[in-house]
Amino acid sequence: MQPSHIIELNEQNFRQVLESSMNAPVLIHFWAPMSEESVQLIPALRSLTEQYAGAYTLALLNCEEQQAIAGQFGVQALPTIALFVNGQPVDGLGGPQQIEAVQAMLAKHLPSQDELAARQALELTQQGEFQQALTIFSGLSEEFQQKGEIKLAQANCLLETQQFELAEAVLATIPLEYKDNYFKSLVAKLELHKQAADSPEIQSLEAALAANSNDLNVLGELALQYHQVGRNEDALNLLWSPLSTDLNANDGELKKAFMDILSALGQGNPLASQYRRQLYSLLY
Repeated sequence: MQPSHIIELNEQNFRQVLESSMNAPVLIHFWAPMSEESVQLIPALRSLTEQYAGAYTLALLNCEEQQAIAGQFGVQALPTIALFVNGQPVDGLGGPQQIEAVQAMLAKHLPSQDELAARQALELTQQGEFQQALTIFSGLSEEFQQKGEIKLAQANCLLETQQFELAEAVLATIPLEYKDNYFKSLVAKLELHKQAADSPEIQSLEAALAANSNDLNVLGELALQYHQVGRNEDALNLLWSPLSTDLNANDGELKKAFMDILSALGQGNPLASQYRRQLYSLLY
């Protein structure tokens, strides 16, 4: 099934398609079976349009079948590519082209793919899909990830997914001009977590473990307490210490706690991925 943003242009729909450029740009590719260069460009154009995920519409016009429309546009050579915005042609290319030339033309008129991906991630955060948004944020270019608004959005997602250590690291790098009320609210959320994450019960268990570092029952209980307050890196690190030398330590209870925490964090969590790799390196 052809995507909705890739269409075949004909007499029935071409006026409607041009009118749609009032909402989003339309890229018309004038081609014909007799022009090998114009045919060869179509797969690359389709692929590029998919990458832009609906930021513009690709309209394919077969000039042999739609000679009247091609005549209206005064096409002189094939392939010809024309970009329409607000119902008017704003740019174009004539003759055989590499896809890179089309990309360069689009880049002058459209948001970058980083910007489009960031918009998608921000929409996901509005829908509460924080882990999915984090995956997209992590795929942005290094330069784009350094933007203050992107860092704030990442920090929010990390807090919402209880990745507090990573959130704190990101908040520490926020540029001064972005330290507004929203930034302060994220810092406050982190501080509340820190207060809850250092409860008297945790302090008592930490003291008991410090007094007897070989008490694996206390170690396991402390790790679970860490996990319950979102201190997952502390929890996994604590459990890993005995497990790295004996996977069946404390009759397998520590391994079960370790696996339960990994499972709770989910497949997309980078901390869980790191410790899964360490576990697999021992198993295999």
